[in-house]
Amino acid sequence: MYVPTPRKYDYENYLSTLLLPQELRRTAFALRAFNVEVSRAVGGHGQLSEPQLAKMRLKFWYDSIDKCFESASPSSGSYVKDQPVLRELQHTLGMRKLNKIYLRRLVTARERPPSQAFESLKELEEYADQTFSALLHLIVEASGVRDMQVDHAASHLGKAQGIATLLRAIPLAGRQQQICVPLEVLVRHGVSQERILRSASDDKGVEECIFEVASAANTHLKLARQLQPQVPRVARKIFLTAVATDGYLERLRQANFLLTHPKCLKRDSMLPARLFWKSLFHKY
Repeated sequence: MYVPTPRKYDYENYLSTLLLPQELRRTAFALRAFNVEVSRAVGGHGQLSEPQLAKMRLKFWYDSIDKCFESASPSSGSYVKDQPVLRELQHTLGMRKLNKIYLRRLVTARERPPSQAFESLKELEEYADQTFSALLHLIVEASGVRDMQVDHAASHLGKAQGIATLLRAIPLAGRQQQICVPLEVLVRHGVSQERILRSASDDKGVEECIFEVASAANTHLKLARQLQPQVPRVARKIFLTAVATDGYLERLRQANFLLTHPKCLKRDSMLPARLFWKSLFHKY
């Protein structure tokens, strides 16, 4: 089981994954590790890769998907065996039937230039769906659950988690990197990207912009939770990622949507306890 990458770069989801049934845990860690590596290929924590270098890295991960689907033969590429994340992914694909399309989406969605702004909330939601929802769909597939309502819940939860994660990244964004607040929202409130980055505590326009984007995330979170009675228990474990998303959105609300407030920047020390409690009662 390869867990260092999620534990270091995706800590909240790492905690959620620990609570999955043992037979699903290794698969989930492999998929999350792959997703982290793809995300890091284009830069992480506010640091951007050179466009050409990022493109080459993404091509490597994209091509690796086909190699991992091949049987363990010399033609499958020695680098698969040499790369621990790909080795785990290949092991997973040998044990479970997963949709290659979702894996490819994790890569192709990251081809979007970091300098390209989101035009609308719908476009932001689509990006979150291509990345965060796709990963949830893969883990649900690995669990053996085949249910349209579960798919709907995964889509909504992925959108909520993706939007919240992109909001959290704004304080770390560089000046050349576009923030996730869509242009339609900025124009509606007469706010510039520079003001979002400065995030002054007395800037009501910025507060309104962040509120609108956070509200979109919260709406998707509520829709995912409304489907909870129709979601099998094993899938509810997969959807424990909702707990961290809900926690961040609540801290953001308490901070009057100030992204740089200490409440929104520090790690949630109570998250492990809340995850365990939700898991104990088969809720998310």
